[in-house]
Amino acid sequence: MSHNYVTFKKYPDAKQARAQQELLLENGIECIFVNASSQLGSLSGDLSQEFELQLHPGNFEKAEELLEKDAESMLNDLPEDYYLMAFTNEELHDVVLKHDEWSEFDYMLARRLLAERGHEIDEAHLRSMRNERINELAQPEKDQKSWIAAGYLFAILGGFFGIITGYVLWSAQKTLPNGKMVYSYSAKDRTQGKNIMILGIIVLVALIGLWLFTKEQ
Repeated sequence: MSHNYVTFKKYPDAKQARAQQELLLENGIECIFVNASSQLGSLSGDLSQEFELQLHPGNFEKAEELLEKDAESMLNDLPEDYYLMAFTNEELHDVVLKHDEWSEFDYMLARRLLAERGHEIDEAHLRSMRNERINELAQPEKDQKSWIAAGYLFAILGGFFGIITGYVLWSAQKTLPNGKMVYSYSAKDRTQGKNIMILGIIVLVALIGLWLFTKEQ
């Protein structure tokens, strides 16, 4: 990932991601296209692909507004059998609340459909919903007892995999819809991760030292 750029949107299709990138660049918003597809997935037969657009966090709001405006301009060309048309009001409300999980087109359509059904969401409520969603996403992942236990076991047995597990628990971060980055795990789990990493390093150094010692004998 480029310096000061974080993931803004993820797409299953490269063409769609490129089109969005072009729109942002045309409007003066610098962004980077990244093929985030897993190479391991390709080797295992999983052909799913993922592409990202990365932006500077300070441009998230401007980019979001631009993409929403572009999506709104396409709503009049909506197919009559588009799947969102069959959604209940509750389901449409969920689309609006979880804006980060849906395309801008689906988000804007959900808002329009709710308005047409007499359930329009005003801007103040939208901001409140977005803040609620961001606070929800900012919460650390649930208790990582199984990973912590596995990390200590890996660290004691050989060091290297314990170091990797510990490092991930200690340092992993996630990007919120507003561009802010927060740690993925709780302070308690991160402390355990740091301890696992240190233990793994100690064990690995000890094993290397033992191997060198026995080799010289």
